[in-house]
Amino acid sequence: MRFTVVWVPSAEAHLAHLWNQAPDRQAVTDSANRIDRELKEDADRKGVLWGPFLAFFDDPLSVLYVVDKGDCTVRVIQVRRN
Repeated sequence: MRFTVVWVPSAEAHLAHLWNQAPDRQAVTDSANRIDRELKEDADRKGVLWGPFLAFFDDPLSVLYVVDKGDCTVRVIQVRRN
């Protein structure tokens, strides 16, 4: 199943903060792009359960997200640096 990936504003702002503080900005950019690409296809099967959310790891980042199958949407709700 194909999904639209949306980063909620707080996750997007935190990603920008992580990027600004990163000594390896290209690695952060590449990781965020891979996360977007990976979660577009079968996001409901790619993450690991993390409480009520799914977690996806792609060094140097990891994200928590929720899947809405009815709306074919993935909402990234949190991002952190591993």
